[in-house]
Amino acid sequence: QVQLVESGGGLVQAGGSLRLSCAASGLIFSINAMGWYRQAPGKQRELVATITRGGSTDYADSVKGRFTISRDNAKNTLYLQMNSLEPEDTGVYYCKANDLVQFYWGQGTQVTVSS
Repeated sequence: QVQLVESGGGLVQAGGSLRLSCAASGLIFSINAMGWYRQAPGKQRELVATITRGGSTDYADSVKGRFTISRDNAKNTLYLQMNSLEPEDTGVYYCKANDLVQFYWGQGTQVTVSS
């Protein structure tokens, strides 16, 4: 089993920045890819960014050039640096981890961007 705990969300004005963290514990050696997803009110959960064990990254078109995903394997922590935030980025941000058998979700952290 893998446990994920997100932190770093909050209220920020448009144009501002936030950094989200996701601390992993448990069978962390089994983790392959990790990622960030978000869910806005009344909308489906969507992919924001992913990173493989080897460090390859992928981003949703809407966040390319503004968000950066990274992982610190020594600290078992995943990050999402979010710059130039827009009101459309508002939502609950979830951390996800995959191993060979299943995937795991964190509890989410709220990000609110005011205009």
